[in-house]
Amino acid sequence: MPRIRRLLRWALLALVGLAVLAAIALGTLYYVIVPKLPDVETLRTVELQEPMHVYARDGQLIAQFGEMRRSPVEIGKVPERLKEAFIATEDARFYEHHGVDYKGVARAVWLLATTDGRVPGGSTITQQVARQFFLDSEYSYMRKLREMLLAMKMERELSKDEIFELYLNKSFFGHRNYGVAAAAQFYYGKSLDQLDLDEMASLAGIPKFPSSGNPLSNPERARERRDYILRRMEELGFVNPAEAAAARAVPMHAAPHEPPVEVYAPYVAEMVRQEMVARYGAEALTQGYRVTTTIDPVLQTAADKAIRDGLATYDRRHGWHGVEQHFELAADETATAAGKRLRGIPAQANLLPAIVLTADAGRATLALRDGSVVEITGKNSYGDRDPGSLLKRGDLVRVRQTPVESDPVEVPEGLPAPPPRHTYALDQLPRAQAALVSLEPVSGALRALSGGFSFAGNEFNRATQARRQPGSSFKPFVYAAAMDKGFNPASIVLDAPVVFKQRSGKVWRPQNDSGNFAGPMRLREAMVQSRNLVSVRLLDAIGVDYARRYIANFGFEEAQLPPNLSMSLGTASLTPLSVARGYAVFANGGYRITPWFIDEVRDRNDAVMFKEEPALACPSCGVGGNAAAVSQVIDGFNLGPAVAPAPKPEEDDRPAADETSIDPDAPRAPRAIDNRVAYQIVSMLRDVVRRGTGTAARVLDREDVGGKTGSSNDWRDAWFSGFGGPYVTTVWVGHDDFKSLGYREYGGTAALPIWIDYMRVALEGQPIAQNLPPDGMIKVSVSANGQLLPDGSGGLTEWVKAEDLERMQTFIDYGADEEPAEESFDIF
Repeated sequence: MPRIRRLLRWALLALVGLAVLAAIALGTLYYVIVPKLPDVETLRTVELQEPMHVYARDGQLIAQFGEMRRSPVEIGKVPERLKEAFIATEDARFYEHHGVDYKGVARAVWLLATTDGRVPGGSTITQQVARQFFLDSEYSYMRKLREMLLAMKMERELSKDEIFELYLNKSFFGHRNYGVAAAAQFYYGKSLDQLDLDEMASLAGIPKFPSSGNPLSNPERARERRDYILRRMEELGFVNPAEAAAARAVPMHAAPHEPPVEVYAPYVAEMVRQEMVARYGAEALTQGYRVTTTIDPVLQTAADKAIRDGLATYDRRHGWHGVEQHFELAADETATAAGKRLRGIPAQANLLPAIVLTADAGRATLALRDGSVVEITGKNSYGDRDPGSLLKRGDLVRVRQTPVESDPVEVPEGLPAPPPRHTYALDQLPRAQAALVSLEPVSGALRALSGGFSFAGNEFNRATQARRQPGSSFKPFVYAAAMDKGFNPASIVLDAPVVFKQRSGKVWRPQNDSGNFAGPMRLREAMVQSRNLVSVRLLDAIGVDYARRYIANFGFEEAQLPPNLSMSLGTASLTPLSVARGYAVFANGGYRITPWFIDEVRDRNDAVMFKEEPALACPSCGVGGNAAAVSQVIDGFNLGPAVAPAPKPEEDDRPAADETSIDPDAPRAPRAIDNRVAYQIVSMLRDVVRRGTGTAARVLDREDVGGKTGSSNDWRDAWFSGFGGPYVTTVWVGHDDFKSLGYREYGGTAALPIWIDYMRVALEGQPIAQNLPPDGMIKVSVSANGQLLPDGSGGLTEWVKAEDLERMQTFIDYGADEEPAEESFDIF
């Protein structure tokens, strides 16, 4: 007996000693670890990563950027039952413990002692928050101790609701979703207050196994987790048995709900992304910025449709050019297996990829990406051709889905309408590409931009990145330079053959596209008919160096303008956006605006970080005058008289000036050219549409529409740039590899139809834009050969600058005969 007492005494002493040693060890660890714990107060101001949203001018979503989907929500806006679902599965004693649940820890210790391998750590919601924000994923006892100490510190400094809110917004829910609000939207397309009980339980079960146990990746495992959570909610009294049973009976129905893109403008979205990163760094994509653009949803939709339809029309003119690719299909390969081959091949615009399963006379069957099978017959084949002659098994082709018109079906109240029926037609991706830019010439605000047929097919933005030769659509800039030098629309220039000999010995012999010559002709007619030789002679008359400096005022870089006479034919390499900017100078009365597309940037708290204040053109702010006034000369260019007004004709004989309303406090765009020159060019470009190379645009039935076609050598580029109503729009069509578009594929053939389709939508309901002669202009009558006629003697009407009137007294005769002889000049 004494021996037993001694053993018990020694055992007790040993236990006390061990307890003291443990207490010393724990105390030492505590004082070593606690001072190194992070500052919990930072959680009060933590900024969770949120994606950047890009909107159209009316608030419709264009795009969302960022690796994480997250929509932070305040705890007060989280439904009580949703909170109870998380508490039931993660931490039933959350509102009772002080950061560490000792019962849970004891359970974990017991499991560690009685089982092999990794066991649950009994982590509370607070511990999980500590781990999410401050600790790594290392699995060690030291990290676990830091986690517990940090959780207790958090409980002392933060409220339960603050901790719970951090948990709900930080947790990962799979498929790039962070936070319960983003998860609810993605899996169910609902806000938190719209969730049903079964959906709440399903969401609560995801953070435990976010990748392998979410309702999309593993619906069966997610269902088991959901049902377990519902049982726990019933055990804890959060729901009654009937509610739990009803929720368990609901089938799993989660489906991906991507953020609803309401305006398709991927090229614009990418421009915004690049600009935001340039301004604010890479974190711009994770700070929850809301970017409002200048894009008009209606016009943007019209631009994309016009490009798709225009390229499809062009492509059909050149026939079937073969399948995209060929796969060797096994003899027993099913439609489902064939469809899987298409997973890495995106749809482009409205054209879906498909693989040919069978191709016989008059009929072909094709597999889509989802494994469904569609049938193509001769009636819906390309050009109504026999699909058996075009296709063979394994070919990768494109099909276009079109709705089938049918009689309306009465649907009983409360039941969903049947899905629309579709048929499929064989189609192909166009080999050509196109770009469209449309902006407001007064402000420079970009209203629509499309950089190609399909962003999914090629992200290269041809509207802003492609440098192509504008051809004859560049001529208005040369003509404007000549008008500043004293020429006017009635001036006579010879349309006759000419040869230029270069110092290197090479000979340049420019030609009109028609191959003929018209002799002496007025500049207005030369513009209308797009006579190349007149442009060359005109540039030669005013001087290349002068013209380059002058044309740079439109916003072009002088270094990009060819230092030779070929510039008159549009051989400069320019982007569609820069050409549209140049044409805006004509439309706005002579001001150089700067195109812009980001209107406003707001942070996650809806505070305005940036608001654009564009420099505006002022069409009604004229600089007109007469020859006696002091000229306003800037950088060697006469921008019009600056002082005295010109003597006006009788009031009844001259329209009133345009009184466009401009905000008096808005910054002013710099003047680029004399407003009188702008008026003359606009007048001539309207004539191009009335009776020249742009007559197809007469279908718009508007007197304010004007523009210029353009084509480069071998029909590599087709352009139409012009204006109407409040918009300036440029369209380019061509091949990325600079191949020819095909014989006689001019600007009026390939580009103008796209411009018309777009402008038909853009100009609907818009008032007619005026083009009234500014101060400092005089109305004159001229003969067909450009000679000034006495007042009242009839003839053609022109408005000329007052100081140019004297020059019109002399008819410049180049000595041309009825059959003009070829002239020769040396170029140095």
